[in-house]
Amino acid sequence: MAFAWWPCLILALLSSLAAPGFPRSPSRPLGKRSLLEGVVNGIEVYSTKISCKVTSRFAHNVVTTRAVNRADTAKEVSFDVELPKTAFVTNFTLTIDGVTYPGNVKEKEVAKKQYEKAVSQGKTAGLVKASGRKLEKFTVSVNVAAGSKVTFELTYEELLKRHKGKYEMYLKVQPKQLVKHFEIEADIYEPQGISTLDAEASFITNDLLGSALTKSFSGKKGHVSFKPSMDQQRSCPTCTDSLLNGNFIITYDVNRESPANVQIVNGYFVHFFAPQGLPVVPKSVVFVIDISGSMHGRKMEQTKDALLKILDDMKELDYLNFILFSGDVTTWKDDLVQATPENIQEARIFVKNIHDQGMTNINDGLMRAINMLNKAREEQRVPERSTSIVIMLTDGDANIGESRPEKIQENVRNAIGGKFPLYNLGFGNNLNYNFLESMALENHGLARRIYEDSDANLQLQGFYEEVATPLLTSVELEYPENAIQDLTQNAYQHFYDGSEIVVAGRLLDEDMNNFKADVKGHGATNDLTFTEEVTPEKIILGNGAAQSTLSWLDTVTITQDGLSVTINRKKNMVVSFGDGVTFVVVLHQVWKKHPVHQDFLGFYVVDSHRMSAQTHGLLGQFFHPFDFKVSDIHRGSDPTKPDATMVVKNHRLTVTRGSQKDYRKDVSFGTKVACWFVHNNGEGLIDGVHSNYIIPELF
Repeated sequence: MAFAWWPCLILALLSSLAAPGFPRSPSRPLGKRSLLEGVVNGIEVYSTKISCKVTSRFAHNVVTTRAVNRADTAKEVSFDVELPKTAFVTNFTLTIDGVTYPGNVKEKEVAKKQYEKAVSQGKTAGLVKASGRKLEKFTVSVNVAAGSKVTFELTYEELLKRHKGKYEMYLKVQPKQLVKHFEIEADIYEPQGISTLDAEASFITNDLLGSALTKSFSGKKGHVSFKPSMDQQRSCPTCTDSLLNGNFIITYDVNRESPANVQIVNGYFVHFFAPQGLPVVPKSVVFVIDISGSMHGRKMEQTKDALLKILDDMKELDYLNFILFSGDVTTWKDDLVQATPENIQEARIFVKNIHDQGMTNINDGLMRAINMLNKAREEQRVPERSTSIVIMLTDGDANIGESRPEKIQENVRNAIGGKFPLYNLGFGNNLNYNFLESMALENHGLARRIYEDSDANLQLQGFYEEVATPLLTSVELEYPENAIQDLTQNAYQHFYDGSEIVVAGRLLDEDMNNFKADVKGHGATNDLTFTEEVTPEKIILGNGAAQSTLSWLDTVTITQDGLSVTINRKKNMVVSFGDGVTFVVVLHQVWKKHPVHQDFLGFYVVDSHRMSAQTHGLLGQFFHPFDFKVSDIHRGSDPTKPDATMVVKNHRLTVTRGSQKDYRKDVSFGTKVACWFVHNNGEGLIDGVHSNYIIPELF
């Protein structure tokens, strides 16, 4: 079987360890004993934990399995982990009797060669290879002496993608035997706030799942825990084998007060973009279907079932056509037709009568579709504000006409000219999937395997649903020139409903106070621009060693140990504690090009009557009344702001009339009130000088 290599890191190799002879601590046989539950072939796997930490859609996962050899002789212990194909391994270690042996994670080509060499020399090595639709399998085995313990720990990471409106963490659960301590623990932190959180398991009934599963979310944090007892793991009440064999899936989404969200950490930024509520852009879609002899039977019937369901979901403003290729190329209609009820009914009859025949002429099938879309656009047969899509399904390699993959790619690339995407669906395993994927990617699309299974028609329908609702076309994300470097892809052919565009980059100036991010795209009715003002100022809440980092772009409430902190996006932060004591910290933003003034924070006490008479400090000394007198009001340097003389604390001060906002009654917008401003940082009004109140830290 051919390996499906990961794009980056695939091999964990412990090249210094020979399997038969690990250094180990002296151990003694455990002697004769009755068979323990959870012991298979002398090996007890007594603990398995999957720990998932998700921050801003990025998942850091650690799989830890602990086992002990209960037998009187050395035994081989295997460690299998199935990982999402989009993940990458970052670390692997073996710990035997307290001694840890680190693994070396290698690039794919180097990894393959070193793996084969290590195996031939009897050394311990692990390799990742294909395992089903969404997974890759990591496998490693090691000999363990009688009575010895071994710990396997694998770390992998993954950027979660938004799919049909949700982010998905896909975990394979397959311990193969009862495990005394089995646990999946997931902690999710999303600065935008979590809107939904759910978890499901394919291998356990809802009743059993409910008793072993806990899930909760509030504000920015979510938590999922799955801890089945040994009894809950049994395949039947008296069985000694495990029913834990299937998929554990965690899904969630975030709050979206605005279409975009930008987060800045340590001089890097990531820009998430997912607008909602936009009208759907009409599309012209041509389905290019392989009807060669290899599609005979079940594959052809499933393809037809899927196409019939897709026709039901077509919108009346869409245009469509079918192109069938075998040795020859045939079309349903000579040109694109609108998806009216009458045309859809006629299309259903056409699809039902499709049958397999002949060879596989991929080149001519694709070229016919591309030329048809180009012609429709040039002759204005389709709406100006619409988009074009080619979806091809094939189950084999080109074997008639132009059959050279590189030439087909060149022909397709030149014909499309970057104007619209190509999506390639590969049915089954007997095809050059790398060719299909490469051709799709260089034409702004993607490739997808359709697995030969009972749900193949649902796989086809599911893919169509992903691209059925374009909301924007020609999407570009723009950032200030000379301010950003190491930018990831920032131009996209389409944005589809339920998905998300993610762009990351590095700030040239880590201390820059703000920058503007613009997203431009063509919508169904007009061109749209979304602007996000990015400010990296942080709000750090500390509680001993634990810290939470927030920003003025957040809207969130955090409550803990009698303290409540509420951040109102770009406005203020309200802090309450104890018996109703409340402060308001306001973000005062000034004109960005002001030559002198800068953004500043205002600290306001909403209910100072709750402060004791002994309270002092820069603000505390004004919590209680004191005597002052204002006289000699006269014209000042600013004609609109008179000056006066204030007598306070035996000092005669020059003060200026102005206005300020009082936030005690309205914490969002404040109330404008008249007041006197004291010059020179309050000299003469405050006790001492202002620098007396500046300290490096509070504790």
